Amino acid sequence: MEDFKFDTKRLQLVPFLLEDSEEFLLLNNDPYVRKFLWDDKGIDAMTADDIMEQNTRHFEENQYGLWKIRLKNREKIIGYVGLWYFFDEPQPQLIYALLEPFTKKGYATEASRSIIRYAFKELGFEYLLAATDEPHLDSQRVAQRLGMSFVEKRMEDNKPTMFYKIEKTETL
Repeated sequence: MEDFKFDTKRLQLVPFLLEDSEEFLLLNNDPYVRKFLWDDKGIDAMTADDIMEQNTRHFEENQYGLWKIRLKNREKIIGYVGLWYFFDEPQPQLIYALLEPFTKKGYATEASRSIIRYAFKELGFEYLLAATDEPHLDSQRVAQRLGMSFVEKRMEDNKPTMFYKIEKTETL
């Protein structure tokens, strides 16, 4: 997984590994993170294990998945970013999540820009989508700062979901 590590100005992005299941579980059960990503419900250890197994397969087979976000020279995970399948879309979507003390500092934008560049330049994606719950205005602002355009609002899992899109041609 060494090939998939990225450094940005302030961050290190490192793929989650199978042995990171407990860290993934704790991160996703944080009240701020789970509020929108998990409809304010906690996840269990089996779900975290399943996601980490699926993540490993995605990296092995497709060279993408979920990356831990860490501040440079620190071990603590402050969130994650990645490419993941949602809502029966034909390709993975951009996902980003941060612990609340690390929001409003540009970290989600910085990490996501790195993944967008990777998706377009290395993976050959022509576009990327990001979906966010309608009330999650901070997440929508991140998508907009990334240069993503609002595409549509639709009901997903019985809640209004906002979809944003960026084309490869818009980033070159």
